[in-house]
Amino acid sequence: MTIKTFRGLLPTGEQHRIYLSGGDSSTGYRIVKFEVIAETPGSTGYEHVLKIYKTSQAVIDGTIDFGNDSLLGAAYLEGNNSSNYTDSLVIVFDREVVNQDIFITQKDSGSEPCNYYIELEEVKMSDAEAANVNFVAALVHT
Repeated sequence: MTIKTFRGLLPTGEQHRIYLSGGDSSTGYRIVKFEVIAETPGSTGYEHVLKIYKTSQAVIDGTIDFGNDSLLGAAYLEGNNSSNYTDSLVIVFDREVVNQDIFITQKDSGSEPCNYYIELEEVKMSDAEAANVNFVAALVHT
């Protein structure tokens, strides 16, 4: 099993592109881990929403819509220095396989950046599975 890892510090209101396309069309990727941590844990307060998409996003917001076919996963992280707590929730649609670039967005209630860490498992697909993944990608990217 081959695992690819990606990490970064993402400013609020921005997105990072994770380059996956251009390789073997029978190789896909599945998200197996998605973790987030504030740049300054215990700071005055933060509410981060990070989302992973199949397509580039024109609008970066804190709304999570599981009905969006392009959404692959979402994370929410909240914390502050007055109550010594951190609350977090991560949901990944781990049965989704992609072979095109993916995009991660971040929106904070303030202006803080947030760290992310993603692990993708390499998946070998049959010709039929590859055709289906490519067909779905074509629909989503139009």
